Formats: sequence, structure tokens, C-alpha cells
Amino acid sequence: MTDRTVHCSKLKKEAPGLAKPPFGGELGVEIFNNVSAQAWAEWKDDMMIKVINEYRLNMADEEHYKTLMTQMRVFLGLDSSKELLEVANAERGRGS
Repeated sequence: MTDRTVHCSKLKKEAPGLAKPPFGGELGVEIFNNVSAQAWAEWKDDMMIKVINEYRLNMADEEHYKTLMTQMRVFLGLDSSKELLEVANAERGRGS
């Protein structure tokens, strides 16, 4: 964790930020500047896998990868021009 806070585009509040960009390039910097560590973990550890599995995305396929990146931006609140794909079992795997 880090002492750094960001106004999280997903959580819509101030929250601890990431210690470093999650990957290189402009998108990594955008996530670093606008997404909390909690929201990134929700994507990386949960929703990303659900989107890949639900839509049977092949990460070797450029169009499938673009779909995943678009869905990541939507989930993280970085792109409001598109809707998040519906995941039938969005709650599966979560403790109640």
C-alpha cells in the first residue's frame, strides 16, 4: 500500500492509490492517476477473469484484447461512453 491517495474514478471518493502504474504507457499512467488500489484489485483479481471467461476472450486475438481493455476502462470508470458487458455470474466466487 502507499500513502498516496487519488480521487478514484470507480469508487467516486478519495482512496489509497497504487504504488506504481500497473503497466507501461499512457493507459498505465491514467490508471495510476485516477484509480484506487482497491478498484484496481477488484478488476485484476475478480472482474477481469469473469469478463474473459464469460465472453471466451482469447488474449492472442487483437480484437478480443481490445474488448478486454475497453471493458477495463469502463469498469474502472475511465470511459463512460460505453457500457460494461453483462456478466451473468458477477457475484460468483464472492463470500456472502
